This record gives sequence, C-alpha cells and structure tokens, in this order.
Amino acid sequence: MKTRILLVEDDVNLGLVISDHLKSLDYDVTCAEDGSEGLVKFNESAFDLCILDVMLPVLDGFSLAKDIRKVNAQVPILFLTAKSMTEDKITGFEAGGDDYLTKPFSIQEFQLRVKALLRRVQVAKTEDEKVYNIGLYSYDKENQILSISGKEKTLTKKEAQILRFLYKYKNQVISREIILKGVWGQDDYFVGRSLDVFITKLRKYFAEDPRIVISNLHGVGFKFEIPE
Repeated sequence: MKTRILLVEDDVNLGLVISDHLKSLDYDVTCAEDGSEGLVKFNESAFDLCILDVMLPVLDGFSLAKDIRKVNAQVPILFLTAKSMTEDKITGFEAGGDDYLTKPFSIQEFQLRVKALLRRVQVAKTEDEKVYNIGLYSYDKENQILSISGKEKTLTKKEAQILRFLYKYKNQVISREIILKGVWGQDDYFVGRSLDVFITKLRKYFAEDPRIVISNLHGVGFKFEIPE
C-alpha cells in the first residue's frame, strides 16, 4: 500500500511541481488549495504525512495544523513558508508541526525532509508492533518466538536484540556500530566477531523464505532485505 501524503498549497504552480515529484517517488498525493479544503480532505482519508503551506487562504496553515492535531496526534506535519522569522517557526512547532522548510528550497532538501519524517513514523510504528510479519515468518517480539508453517524457534536474548535492530531498519543499511553499541554497549573487535556469528545464525533461521536476505556490506554494515 502506497504512502499517502496530503499537500495543501495555494500556489498552484509550486503545488504541481511538488505533487509531481512526490508521485515520481511512488507516493499517493492528495492536493488542496486552501486550509478549509485541506481539513475536509484530511477528515475524509488516512494520511501518513501532511505538507502544509503556512499562508493559506480561508484557514491558515497553523490553524489547520491545530485542527489536524485535535483528531490525530501522530501524523507528521511539514510546514512550507516564505517566512524565516524565528517567531513563525516557534508558532509552527507550537501548532503541532514536526518540521519547517523555508521557501525557496531545493527539491533535494524537500525530498530528504519528507523521507526523514516518514522514516521517523515507521520507526515509531515498529516499536509499537507486538508481532513482526517478515516474509513467510511471524515473530512474536514479547516471547522472542520466530514461526513459520507451524514450526517455532525461540531466539536467545542477543539474537532477539539484533533482530530488533535489523527489523527497525528493514530494507535500509544499518551500521555495525549501531547494533554493537545497542546490544553490547561497545564496538570492539571481539564483540564484532560475535555479531558476525549471530548474523550467520539469523540467516539460517530465515532460510525457508529465499526473499529474506541479510546482506553484509563490508565496512558499512548490514541490510535486512524483506518483502514489503
């Protein structure tokens, strides 16, 4: 299912540029040209991210954000504005905004901000999940049980901790340092060798689904590749 984004921008040309770029990244984009229309669209569907211009007609971006926060405290909000005053940024954050981008901005910076906000939400969702669905496998996080086709494998504490980090950064690169410090509290040579042993074990546990791959990117880290 595609990531859904609400874009509320009264500058038609800029809105078209932003919308086309987001769609090229395979996002599902819903557009509105004033705050009132934006609120109606928000209440009609579920969105993963809201991008709001501040200087909107009918209902300004700050007021729109406050109304959104009344019904959804989690959805990330990115403000777009021509103003760069510190007071305006403070007002935006107080209204419930998560990030603030001042016009004019590069499309590259915009893209990075969007991805960072969406990644933050995904990480939060991952922390709340009690069961991970990993390809053909299911993983009971609380009881550390990995299951497939009626067969169960109870993971050790270290295996479970490593899998939690891998899953948190699924289909992304995670550095060895993050895992080592998160699991062992240090990243010296000896615990590094231990990590490699545990990674080998986890690869064997997931061997029944060939779509699941734990890649070792030498000098960088690991990538836990699983089907979406």
